[in-house]
Order: sequence, then C-alpha cells, then structure tokens
Amino acid sequence: MAQSVSTRRVNVANRLDRLPITSKHRLVVAALALAYFFDLGDISTFAYSAPQLIKVWHFSVSTVAFITSTTFCGMFIGAIISGWLTDRIGRKRGLLLTISFYSFFSLLNAIAWDPISLGLFRLLTGVGLASMIVVANTYISEFFPARSRGTFQGWAMVVGEIGIPATALFARFVIPLGNWGWRLVFVWGALGLLALLLVRRIEESPRWYETHGYTDEAEEVMSRLEAAATAEKGELAPAQPAVPQPVVRSVPYRELFQGKYRGRILMLVAVWVFQVLGYYGFQAWLPLLLAKHGFSLTDALTFSTAIALGAPFGALLGTFISDRIDRKWSLTLNAIVIAAFSLLFGASSLPTLIVVFGFLAALFNTCIGPLIYSYTPEVFPTEARASGVGFTYGAGRLANVIGPFIIGFLLISYGFSGVFLYIAATWLIVAVSVGLFGPLTTRRSLESISESELREPAVVVAEV
Repeated sequence: MAQSVSTRRVNVANRLDRLPITSKHRLVVAALALAYFFDLGDISTFAYSAPQLIKVWHFSVSTVAFITSTTFCGMFIGAIISGWLTDRIGRKRGLLLTISFYSFFSLLNAIAWDPISLGLFRLLTGVGLASMIVVANTYISEFFPARSRGTFQGWAMVVGEIGIPATALFARFVIPLGNWGWRLVFVWGALGLLALLLVRRIEESPRWYETHGYTDEAEEVMSRLEAAATAEKGELAPAQPAVPQPVVRSVPYRELFQGKYRGRILMLVAVWVFQVLGYYGFQAWLPLLLAKHGFSLTDALTFSTAIALGAPFGALLGTFISDRIDRKWSLTLNAIVIAAFSLLFGASSLPTLIVVFGFLAALFNTCIGPLIYSYTPEVFPTEARASGVGFTYGAGRLANVIGPFIIGFLLISYGFSGVFLYIAATWLIVAVSVGLFGPLTTRRSLESISESELREPAVVVAEV
C-alpha cells in the first residue's frame, strides 16, 4: 500500500455525517436517479428487442444467449476498469466519463447490421453500464450522512427502476410499428446523455479528496456544503474531532484478498454472482420465456410490461426499510422471498397467476437493489472503495456471461418451470451467504465499518 507521512486534516467523515439533507444532496439524487433510469432501462433493451429479432433476423435461442452474454462480459470489464480508474481520477469525473460512454454505444446498437455487430455494440454498452453503476454507488455511499445513505441510495434507485417498465412500455408501442421498431428501443437507451446536464453541477466526493491528500480541495467542498446547510437549516452541530490517519494514495487489488477484507470480498463475490444469475435470469429473459411458454409476442410484451411495473414499487420498499432494518438481515429475508415467488411463478400457467406472481417476483427483485447497492461499498475503505465495489459487482457480471447459456439449456431441456427452479436456488445461495457471513452496516460510519474487524464493533451514528 502506497502511503505518505502526512495525515488527514479536514475531518470530512465527521463533518459529512452531521450535515442535514440540503439542496446539494437533492441535486445528487436527481442527477444519479436520471442516470440510473436510462442505465437500468438500457440493460433490458435487448430483452425486449429479442422476440422481434428472432423473427426479423431469424435468431436462435443460442444467438440470444450469445448476445446477452456479451453485454455481461462488457459489464465485467467495465466494473473492473471503472473501479480502479475512479479510485484514481475521482468520482465526479468517473460519472461524466461512464455516462457518456454507455449512452454513445447504446446509440450505436440502433445501427447494428447483423448478430456480430450487435453483439460487439452490446459488449461496449455493457462496459459503460456497469461502470456508471459502480461509480454512482460509490459516490452515494461517500457523500450522504451515515444515518440516511441507504434511504437516498433507495430514492435514486426508485427513479432508476422506473426505467425498466418505461423501457418495456416504450418497446411495447414502437416494436409493432415495423421490422425496424427494435432499433428505436436502443435509441431510447442512449438518452442517458441527459443526466450529464445535472452531473456536471454536483461536487466531487470530499472523502476522495481527503483520502488522496487533496486537503485544500476537500476543505473547499466541505465549506460549500456547510454553507448550504447553514443557509437552509440553520446553525450546525459541532463535528466530532478527527483521528489522524495516514493519507493512502492507492491500494493494489491484491490487498483486497488479504487480511481482514478477504472474508468480506469472498462473501460479496458469492452474493453478487448468484444475485446477478437470479435477477437477470428473470429480467433479461422474461419476454422470450413467456413467448416460449405459448403466449403471442403481443401478449408476452404486455405481460412483461405489467410484471415490470413491480420494479419501482420494489425499489420504494427497499428505500423504506434500508435504514430501518440492518441491511444484512433485510438482504437475507428479501432473497428468501424472491426464491419463493420465483417457484410460484414457474409453476403457473394461467395468465392471471403469471402476472400476479411475476409482479411480486419483480417487486422483490428490485427491492434488493437499494439494499445491495448501499451494502457493498460500505464494507470497503475509501481508498479502495470503488475498486472493491467494481471487483465484486464485476464478478457477478462475469458469471452472467454463462448465465444466458444456462437459461437457454434449462429452457430447452426442462421447460419454463425448470428455469425458475434454478432461479430460486440462486436466491437461496444469496440468503445463506450474506446471512451467515455478512457484517452489520446500517447507520454506522463508513470508517468504523472498515475497521470493525480490527477494533471494537462499529459505533452507530446518532440522529442529528
């Protein structure tokens, strides 16, 4: 670990944690919510285009699996690179770069001319999609007070999850317009560029500045945040004194697999691998699974849209419970509930039951989003937070390179119900992993969580 002999002098952690929520925080939520909206919607664009491409380009199920897997291969690459990069160039620059990247390549999807070109463009889009999520999750965990970071991660996700049914609804109306309708779905995904108008106005993470020794810049940001808080809410409570710590300029990836972090990163890798296999086994294949289950293309898209409406309600539920129940236990329970509804969905054949159980499965599938997006960055130190988030998030995306082929094999060999038996099993593994091995994090300072295995248990941050 590369270190300097200077110490932190700005006391960012304690000063941030005692701030009330101001317009500065609300701007961050608005900016990242818009970025999440098109990012999460874009992940689903191929899922809604695939049934038409099967007819227009005569895709096989294996071709659908191949193109789906290229997206997740790109997401693995993006998560690893962006985590490393944003720990070095900063969170705000990382957001500007990654949003531009995924929006540009999403637009190129619309001009694809064959499965190979579409697969290549989906791979590059995936690089940007995962990169943005890694940077955004890291930024929120560092910028918001400990008592409410889960809640505001949740609010950003609520808006983001609306992107899933919005994309489904958009696809439902533009795809039937003609054999070219699928191209408009990818144009929709490129509208993430709009988020740049807001992201350019947010502050850089003062935690990142301080950790890298940029104390003047950290002080400037904190002064602006405190001035806004004083103007909007009145005098601030004094911050707790800082404990001097060495400035850490970089942490090699190998250190994430040594000492106290080894168990945490292995736990999170298991959680992300099986969460992604379960989530995208359902989300990315839903229209095609319903079409293969005997429904018409129109009915499959209609049912998918109705089911996708559960997504924002799930994110809203996750927002409500995120800072009320420790995320370790809410994640565990949520995974068990998803497994149950996945089994019921897979056993259903009546349209009403399919929509009801599918809606509930989608609801809890997205309820877990605000929880796991908040939980993952909490267990890493600031100097390696984005790298840790990027590696664990990327591991899930890498696993899902083979996920589509597993779904395709199960669909052909064991049918609709066999697919959802597998999906339920992935969620039970998530529940066991976090329930047995995950640390407690909710309402605790990031610094106390990252040191909790070497010192006494983390101290809960009091209400301000």
